[in-house]
Amino acid sequence: MDKKLHVGILGATGMVGQRFVTLLANHPWYEITVLAASPRSAGKTYEEAVGGRWKMTAPMPENVKNMIVEDVSKVEEVAAKADFFFSAVDMSKDEIRKIEEDYAKTETPVVSNNSAHRWTPDVPMVVPEINPEHFKVIEDQKKRLGTTRGFIAVKPNCSIQGYAPALAAWKEFEPYEVVVTTYQAISGAGKTFKDWPEMVENIIPFISGEEEKSEQEPLRIFGHIENGQIVKAQEPKITSQCIRVPVLDGHTAAVFVKFRKKPTKEQLIEKLRNFRGLPQEYDLPSAPKQFIQYLEEDNRPQVKLDVDYEHGMGVSIGRLREDSVYDWKFVGLAHNTLRGAAGGAVLCAELLTEEGYIQAK
Repeated sequence: MDKKLHVGILGATGMVGQRFVTLLANHPWYEITVLAASPRSAGKTYEEAVGGRWKMTAPMPENVKNMIVEDVSKVEEVAAKADFFFSAVDMSKDEIRKIEEDYAKTETPVVSNNSAHRWTPDVPMVVPEINPEHFKVIEDQKKRLGTTRGFIAVKPNCSIQGYAPALAAWKEFEPYEVVVTTYQAISGAGKTFKDWPEMVENIIPFISGEEEKSEQEPLRIFGHIENGQIVKAQEPKITSQCIRVPVLDGHTAAVFVKFRKKPTKEQLIEKLRNFRGLPQEYDLPSAPKQFIQYLEEDNRPQVKLDVDYEHGMGVSIGRLREDSVYDWKFVGLAHNTLRGAAGGAVLCAELLTEEGYIQAK
């Protein structure tokens, strides 16, 4: 790319916004030109607006410290400063749906980390290696919005990243019933141990809204386009429990699967290791070289050892073994704020750029 695209971050001061800032600080394709947040942060430098709430382990990049934060509600003014936006705004779902559409209607694409538009029929929800063909529905969305270049695309929930890729890799064996328990890190709630001390040595067996997302979002990813809308798949049937555990980063999933076509262990592992998608074919900047790794050791994957696999953009699978009730069971692990959140959105934007959906204004 001869010239970097100008990118803005909506909701730049929150935890996911901070992750976007760190990921984009030295991006080969994108340059941050505007940071936007709530009116209480507007007019301050980014360093002042974040204050003592910087939650990344890496230091705040120098190139954003003195950037003046804009008021995210001043849509036309903010939109003029970027070719496209990443959205991580912290609002009600109705407010998020409206403001993301308002930005899209300024002819500025929005790649969202938020859940508000995940079930909007003409908004693609994409894991780039699994269902990039869903981006085709953008043309129908543009007709609805009355735009020529503005649109919204979203990434799915962080809870599904450790098992949906495996199910996609095993599609030809027809998985039809899945039981999954997710063990989810506290950063998924935007927290650290410093500001959530009650999570130390604790487990909370409920995360509001996560079970529905874990059961339904894979079906939308595995779905198809029909009459300008995404129609979700009917299988596999998924039931889940989602548990908050005392881990900073990394969602682990324990998964049981029934298949119509009975695969061998060797076949399942081969499909995992050979699973590739457009990000790998295009060699996108944020794409893992090896999307899924299979670990032979009985005690893997582990958060401490494997969460940063492929710079946090890969998926680790292990403990694949036959089950007496289901056919096979396994354990999956993915980094929830990289592959599962900001990093997944950046990879979506890279694919949208490569395929011509995102361009300079």
